[in-house]
Amino acid sequence: MLLSPPPPAFLGVETSLLGRTWRDRLDGAGRAMAEAIVQHHGLPDSLARVLAARGVGVDDCLPYLEPTIRELMPDPSSMSDMDAAAQRLARAVQRRETVAIFGDYDVDGACSAALLAQFLDACDVPRLIHIPDRIFEGYGPNVDAIRGLRERGASLLVTVDCGVTSHGPLAEAAAMGLDVIVLDHHQAPEELPPAVAVVNPNRQDDLSGLGPLCAAGVVFMTLVALNRALRASGFWSPARPAPDLMALIDLVALATVADVVPLKGLNRAFVLRGLDVMRYRGRPGLRALFDVARTNGPPRSQALGFMIGPRINAGGRIGDAALGARLLLETDDIEADRIAAELDRLNKERQAIEAEAVADAEAEAQAALGSREDAAVIVTAMEGWHPGVVGLIASRLKERFNRPAFAIALNGGVGTGSGRSIPGADLGRAVRAAVEEGVLVKGGGHAMAAGLTVDPARLGDLRAFLEVRLAEAVARARKDQALKIDAAITAGGARPELIADVERAGPFGSGNPEPIFAFPEHRVADVSVVGGAHVRVRLESRDGSRLDAMAFRCAEAPLGQALLAARGERLHVAGSLSIDRWGGGEKASLKVVDAAKPA
Repeated sequence: MLLSPPPPAFLGVETSLLGRTWRDRLDGAGRAMAEAIVQHHGLPDSLARVLAARGVGVDDCLPYLEPTIRELMPDPSSMSDMDAAAQRLARAVQRRETVAIFGDYDVDGACSAALLAQFLDACDVPRLIHIPDRIFEGYGPNVDAIRGLRERGASLLVTVDCGVTSHGPLAEAAAMGLDVIVLDHHQAPEELPPAVAVVNPNRQDDLSGLGPLCAAGVVFMTLVALNRALRASGFWSPARPAPDLMALIDLVALATVADVVPLKGLNRAFVLRGLDVMRYRGRPGLRALFDVARTNGPPRSQALGFMIGPRINAGGRIGDAALGARLLLETDDIEADRIAAELDRLNKERQAIEAEAVADAEAEAQAALGSREDAAVIVTAMEGWHPGVVGLIASRLKERFNRPAFAIALNGGVGTGSGRSIPGADLGRAVRAAVEEGVLVKGGGHAMAAGLTVDPARLGDLRAFLEVRLAEAVARARKDQALKIDAAITAGGARPELIADVERAGPFGSGNPEPIFAFPEHRVADVSVVGGAHVRVRLESRDGSRLDAMAFRCAEAPLGQALLAARGERLHVAGSLSIDRWGGGEKASLKVVDAAKPA
């Protein structure tokens, strides 16, 4: 069988400063499709290229640019156990039972808990929320917390963003007389926990095709089914109108972005519509978070992922885990400002703790890797690490070493850790397999992220297991990691109008990559380190046009060092564009992701 030769490198870059080959995201058929999109719809060429590169055809353009939740969302009943969950929740609403909501301590868990709680509030149903303490309780339902909820009058327990692997605690809940509903999205074992309903699109027997949903998306689907069940029973009336479910979509959007699920199809529609809701600043908690984070301009998905999400997570990482859900439900502006300020303070404290731990982890990882370029996975562990930052450490290691990474906090003879992966290497499945083999005490997750508990004496076994389990997938994924370029432009061409056109194909994130533009042979007119870790660059094209750029968290890394050494020289530079709105004006700004020396 004859193999096709690889496409030529974009701008001739076979090996960039980060060791990557640059490729045109569009092949010949894609370029023809982009031209057809321009001809049929009159869209700008830059937008047409972005659409074609993401598989959007001529007939799909308009629905893609204006997606609607109504058209993209299937019948919630397509999910296994959904009808049983809706009917049991409807009975709880009609009887005004006390409903206990048990959530996770991350953004998805906080949003999921707030979604269900806000709907129950609209139904005038008593509800309790419990978000476990990461250190003292750990992830997922635990018997002591469940007993406390039962003693406070709960008759129905709903777990959100957790529960699908919690067989023991949920069996105890049933023994206490609690009915249980699990609303989760993590990969599920074949044997499900005892419950009235386990709604999880990643159940092995679920055929809904909704596996990419985050937990808040699953909760929203459940609320649609519950709302329908209540309407059928005659619960709603002119005196008691049904709540506007679309007013809750801001929480689904935040969770979808923060949990890094694919921004395709229904998820993309959730985020687009949720951003629209956020523009009205009607939720005091989110309004306060945007203000304390000093965001500018209309809400964007990048702000949710990098500015809003980390502040909500800070409570669960190093403070009061319930702060996030409480803030999202808060109706008083003054109290919302107070909680947001506390989360902002905790986030700064978290950043300091993280910086110290990341330095230790990178040194350990570098020593363990040595010259082993074929290593499939990094597993770091250390006494004294704060369990609340291990996921962030793993994320930094994954970025630095371009392979799946785990960071494990060793405290009290127990290892509690998190892992982050690269596209193509399913971490959640590997962790579940390690649990089934007895290598881990417990663990679970999804393709890109996972959590685990391990006996420190089994760390060597864990490393060996993951190396074997992930070697082939990681090798294949890393081989395919060329940097895909959407177009080449100059500093003068990077105008706010072009960026606004391209952003119509957003929101960008997991599954819908942010467009990458190459700036050929631009002179590094000025370069400096800012904030201790970032590199600020001013690029100049041959016609004298200039563009401000920033390379984040790389002052000590190869990319940052190369940029700092290139003052006055010409480089090919690649990155993503955004509109900088500081000072009342608008100008283009570039986030640098790679660079290369011209041939």
